[in-house]
Amino acid sequence: MAKKTLTPPQASKHPTTFKNHGDTRVDDYFWLRDKNHPETMPYLHAENAYFQSVMKPLQAFKNKLFKEMKARIKENDSSVPAPDGSYLYTTKFKKGKQYAIHTRKPKKGGREVVILDGNVVAKGKKYFALASMHISAEENTLAYAVDFDGSERHTIHFKNLKSNKILKDTLLNSSGNGMWAADGMTYFYVVLDANLRPFQVWRHTLGEDVKNDVLVYEEKDAQFFVGVEKSESEDMLYIHTGGKITTEVWYLSAHEPHGHFKCIEPRKEGIEYSVTDREGEFWVHTNYKATNFQIMKTSLQKPGRKNWKTFIKNSDAILRTGLMMFKDFMVITEREGGLPQIRIYDFTKKKDHLVSFADKAYDVSLGANREFETEALRISYSSPITPDSVIEYNMKTRKSKTLKTKEVKGHKKANYVCERVWVKSHDGVKVPLTLVYRKGLKKNGKAPGYLYGYGSYGMSIPDAFPARRDVFRLIDRGFVYALAHPRGGSEMGRYWYEDGKFLKKKNTFLDFNACGDYLIKSGLVAKDKLAACGGSAGGMLMGACMNMRPDLYSAIAAHVPFVDVINTMFDKDLPLTQIEYKEWGNPADKKYYKYMKSYSPYDNVEAKAYPTLFVTCGLNDPRVTYWEPAKWVSKLRELKTDSNTLVFKTNMGAGHFGVSGRFDHLWEQAEEYAFIMNKFGITK
Repeated sequence: MAKKTLTPPQASKHPTTFKNHGDTRVDDYFWLRDKNHPETMPYLHAENAYFQSVMKPLQAFKNKLFKEMKARIKENDSSVPAPDGSYLYTTKFKKGKQYAIHTRKPKKGGREVVILDGNVVAKGKKYFALASMHISAEENTLAYAVDFDGSERHTIHFKNLKSNKILKDTLLNSSGNGMWAADGMTYFYVVLDANLRPFQVWRHTLGEDVKNDVLVYEEKDAQFFVGVEKSESEDMLYIHTGGKITTEVWYLSAHEPHGHFKCIEPRKEGIEYSVTDREGEFWVHTNYKATNFQIMKTSLQKPGRKNWKTFIKNSDAILRTGLMMFKDFMVITEREGGLPQIRIYDFTKKKDHLVSFADKAYDVSLGANREFETEALRISYSSPITPDSVIEYNMKTRKSKTLKTKEVKGHKKANYVCERVWVKSHDGVKVPLTLVYRKGLKKNGKAPGYLYGYGSYGMSIPDAFPARRDVFRLIDRGFVYALAHPRGGSEMGRYWYEDGKFLKKKNTFLDFNACGDYLIKSGLVAKDKLAACGGSAGGMLMGACMNMRPDLYSAIAAHVPFVDVINTMFDKDLPLTQIEYKEWGNPADKKYYKYMKSYSPYDNVEAKAYPTLFVTCGLNDPRVTYWEPAKWVSKLRELKTDSNTLVFKTNMGAGHFGVSGRFDHLWEQAEEYAFIMNKFGITK
């Protein structure tokens, strides 16, 4: 690493003692959670100053990487127009502009008009996120939710699309989730509690004082989050309340907004379900008597579980991840063999079929499908080496056409190899690992490698084209890029998730380390040139893996890392703690406490050599608080015995998802890549 102008800061030690289940923990850096402590902000600023001093010699390389990334982006770009009602809706980007411009024009022809310009809304703001946009049934009013500081506490505004004026109606303290009733005047929206938990649904009438808004639902269980949605038929409104393993749905006719929501089936621990409707029937996607979920149905008059009838049964090999309803078709999203797939049921023919894809590793998802009465299904498709495409698939004729392939300047698929291998983990279970590298790579154990992973919450990390992260900046410089799919995700089905949570969480870490070992033992990656990266729960993955195997990794990038597991899970006032008892366990229970403590990255930092580290966080992050990585870094600085560089940057104006502009995030990505590559002697 280049010569530094500053020395690494070291936070003061102010011990706080905790006693739980007969165990005593002394936390020297607990005080950092107090943003008003006289030493907290000076410490964060000192770390930022040290970060800048380390990165300064790499400025030219960072600029080069940024320019390469930006040059690959088509700055003047637009989405495929999406039909909805009387209009075609498009999202556009203009050269030099950070945010999307949303437009529409009549289907029958006419002038295209801007309905919302993110650049105008974001003017003068350091951060801007648009959480949602919904247009009323008569197509004249736009409701949109914005966040200006990354806290995920949104404000909902309304815009008259005829006059182009912003209305006086302003809904504060929202999760950003809301939905119109069919009358075009009634809007249901979700409100946050003091801990940022979505817990109430309110009804607002356009033009009326918000003081007159009516509370229609309140969730009192702190382990449940609330959302509101409208069905594809637009006949029903649904309130969905759920925890990690249990859900409950309430329904109301969208044509009777002043009626009362009714419960479809009262919650029962361990049963998850979601609902949509079609022609007098409710369609239920559920794990009731179905580990990998099944599709069931019942009448609107008898919605309870005792009346549910199986329509598509559970499969041990196929995970049913969701469904979308059309007038004549039902679309079921699935996963089989570690890859996503789409199944279509034709109600007129009473048959189903799969939409097939040829790549060895790929990602496919449902695109902008806003119309109920249609045969055309929009699909988004990409692979690790194939840029995003929008495909229109005719569900009746089974013919497809590509409407658009995203232009990535200079990218040639033929220059790269993408393959999927299966890595044997510690217990013999085979873990899918996706690999991408340039053609002609010599597998002689000399190449650098970059291993990415997540493995929590049942989230399947897609084998998609890495447009936002642009790992081709690494691949084109000789790196092998590897995407691990450890247990804790749902890539291989629901059991894959269950086998990587609670008291089996260490399977996630061991799977990931097995993938790292494979890269080296196979001759793909040099023993001293393996980097790894993860964010949020993936940041916990980084911390746990390097505690277990610090010898395996030469460099680690941990973004907004969840690393202080015990303290966070004891703090009921944090937004996610109570809902996540069903993910990690509750440390009030001794068995979970002992197990969490055995892998919690912060609690397991020791006096030993660690890899070179690149750590980031957001000061306003409500999901992983800034003090988790701050404490972790402080403890690492105190105890690590190596001379490897450790940098830590706090983004003072953002939250969990970093900076918001489409170009700003490239700067941050360029920083990480410049840091990692410099570690391996690559500086241009």
